[in-house]
Amino acid sequence: MMNSFEDIQKASKENMELAMESFGSFSKGFQALATEVAEYQKKSFEEGTAAVEKLVASKSLDKAVEAQTEYAKTAYEGFVGEMTKIGEIVTDMSKEAYKPYESAFGKFGK
Repeated sequence: MMNSFEDIQKASKENMELAMESFGSFSKGFQALATEVAEYQKKSFEEGTAAVEKLVASKSLDKAVEAQTEYAKTAYEGFVGEMTKIGEIVTDMSKEAYKPYESAFGKFGK
């Protein structure tokens, strides 16, 4: 009976270590994600402000439409690029969080 209690205790300790490792990976991933989003927001705000200034300074309707079209294209491309980056960060974060469990799940497959 003592042996099974020790086995349970050992398994509990291993599971807790795996969970803490996984949590650490998620924590780093969320930090990277928050940094990326903050940088994108700052860049987006600056570009939006510059676009409004350019729009207000336009001397003709054609120039205003041109400025608006240019901003819309740039904003769309920036958004798509940012969502791609965020997708990659989330994918990497998930892979890193799963790594500690790979060996544990591998034991069940044998």
